[in-house]
Amino acid sequence: MSFYSIAKRFAVGPAVNTIFRPWVKGLDHIPSEGAAILASNHMSFSDSVFIPVAVPRQVRFLAKNDYWKGRGVAGVWNRWFFNITGQIPMDRSGGQASQISLAGGLEALSNGDLLGIYPEGTRSPDGRLYRGKLGVAQLALRAQVPVIPMALIGTDKVQPIDKNIPRVRRVGLIIGEPMTFESYYDNAGDRFAQRAVTDEVMSQIMRLSGQEYVDVYAATVKKQLEEARSAQGKGKRGK
Repeated sequence: MSFYSIAKRFAVGPAVNTIFRPWVKGLDHIPSEGAAILASNHMSFSDSVFIPVAVPRQVRFLAKNDYWKGRGVAGVWNRWFFNITGQIPMDRSGGQASQISLAGGLEALSNGDLLGIYPEGTRSPDGRLYRGKLGVAQLALRAQVPVIPMALIGTDKVQPIDKNIPRVRRVGLIIGEPMTFESYYDNAGDRFAQRAVTDEVMSQIMRLSGQEYVDVYAATVKKQLEEARSAQGKGKRGK
């Protein structure tokens, strides 16, 4: 039995189920075997705990590579934990670096794994659903696997972006029907095809989650908010 299975069965799973009492709908949409992409909204750091607990099979996530770069005891712990649970480092800076990072996801899919991905690329800054990045489409089309849309409910109340300690709230997970994109396979490298697939996935996530959709990247909004806070801080110091 793997570390992942042991932790889920005897430690993390019982704790999460007892404390947060998560409810799940559509679990029958998860295939019992074979590769698939689990594409979810992303509102909390805790999202990557609730999904693996709910899904019977192991889920490998594309996680930001910052988790592998930490220093000290915390950095060593993070690297050990993410490696032993099978997570895949993802460079989210864009361009060639992100394309290289996707290779790890393709390898996981070629091995028949379930690959978890947050198409928004980062956590929502305000609970709304933001424009999806093309990575989910690139993986789905190149690996020719289904995408299963999912919606986490209430996890932003459990652990908001600025909070390290989770609050006790009940959360939910809604799993939609698998989406297949055979008609796009011959145009896997075409960005218009990738955008069409990504938008279809985001539309289904929106339908499941009930979130307001914003056709802007979440990272762009986060940057704007940071710049506004910085300017406000400089204004106060200047008085």
